[in-house]
Amino acid sequence: MPNSKGVMSNWRWYLCALLFVATTVNYMDRQVLSMTWKEFIAPEFHWTDENYGDITAFFSVVYACISIFAGKFIDWMGTKKGYLWAIGIWSLGACLHAGCGWATVQFGNIPGVQSSADLIQATGDAAVLIATLSVYLFIVCRTVLALGEAGNFPAAIKVTAEYFPKKDRAFATSIFNAGASVGALAAPLTIPALAAAYGWEMAFIIIGGLGFIWMFFWAFMYETPGKCKHVNEAELAYINQDEAAEAAAKPAEAAPAEEKTIPMLKCFTFKQTWAFLAGKFFTDGVWWFFLFWAPSYFQDQFGYKASSPMGQALIFTLYLIVTVLSIGGGYLPKYFVEKKGMEPYAGRMLSMLIFAFFPIFALFAQPLGAYSAWWPAIIIGLAGAGHQAWSANLYSTIGDMFPKSTVATITGIGTLAGGIGSAIINSGSGKLFTYAAEQGSAFSFMGFEGKPAGFMIVFCICAVAYLIAWSIMKTLVPKYKKIEI
Repeated sequence: MPNSKGVMSNWRWYLCALLFVATTVNYMDRQVLSMTWKEFIAPEFHWTDENYGDITAFFSVVYACISIFAGKFIDWMGTKKGYLWAIGIWSLGACLHAGCGWATVQFGNIPGVQSSADLIQATGDAAVLIATLSVYLFIVCRTVLALGEAGNFPAAIKVTAEYFPKKDRAFATSIFNAGASVGALAAPLTIPALAAAYGWEMAFIIIGGLGFIWMFFWAFMYETPGKCKHVNEAELAYINQDEAAEAAAKPAEAAPAEEKTIPMLKCFTFKQTWAFLAGKFFTDGVWWFFLFWAPSYFQDQFGYKASSPMGQALIFTLYLIVTVLSIGGGYLPKYFVEKKGMEPYAGRMLSMLIFAFFPIFALFAQPLGAYSAWWPAIIIGLAGAGHQAWSANLYSTIGDMFPKSTVATITGIGTLAGGIGSAIINSGSGKLFTYAAEQGSAFSFMGFEGKPAGFMIVFCICAVAYLIAWSIMKTLVPKYKKIEI
């Protein structure tokens, strides 16, 4: 039975909580590899930093290429069915990683290797063959994972645009987007322990299986606002307040036109699209670098493995800072709009400029790391919080300027740009770290030598990426302008 009209229902926040859980699972599935590769997987398959960098880069490329179609798929399939397909595919892909050791033995025909336990003992050409074949197998699994994960943010942003007015979208986005931080927060406390107790294969299976549980709740909880029995008239009016205001501003005789989806190619003719692309391209790679390389960084630089109490504490602290601070990032534009009377886009861009300065802290991670590993953990946490707050507002600019029917499409296009930027930084980092380690003291940068010099180079890139992105966005779209079709 529908709720009465008297008191506003709050079903939109229950769905926001469900989006938060999906995003948490999404990032935990991504983190299983980064939390296990250095300590558990690399010794078994004889991987180098370059091997791992290539795997993460390939994931980013596939994620990017699929994303441009994932958004369109969500718009075409509908939010409910599209989200179910997305999380079902990525959960399957996550579980498939567990079979890579078995497949390496079965398909490798490697002399002296009869089971997964023999892989770590191989040397010479056999070790090279194991590394090469296993990398390809993991790439296949990461491809399936990327195929599904590409649908998460287009679907989640579409739900936010459907269920929240413009003034609340950045706050709602920051809440569900905090799932990325919480997923990364839960990862060091769960994944290394699972891998140590049951093997790295079971870590993939257990974490991957969480997505199938989420699908059950989504199937029964989601409907569009106008059809949902849990949304009463008061909440529906609140959700649709922007459309009501726009309709009131138009001549009385003007009949409301049916909202049409903008063709994908036409989307590229708008400066607003390119502004979002720039925001994603320059900044997504920073977050993914921290996500994929932080556990390896603390092990290489300070000797703390991901399964050690100190390693877990460092990663946990890093993402605790990200989680707590990033949620406030979604509230800041709401404050500017409601308390300072700013137009939503102007308030959002001012907020993004503030957050663009947070990653500059990354410049101090390596220098202060000479005193304690806690300094890089805290500093990277501050930089990561800046990214998450930036990202929540960046996503919300789509709903500000594009019709709801095209939100998922634009999100997918932007994710393509972000994936390309991420592939560049992850592949480049892997090659840089391998080269720097081989060169040792012959490779130096800003007073650091070897691999620490490589990390310092990447930290410098991360520090300035957001200010570059913001400047391009502001140049392309200096003032709010909604797309009319």
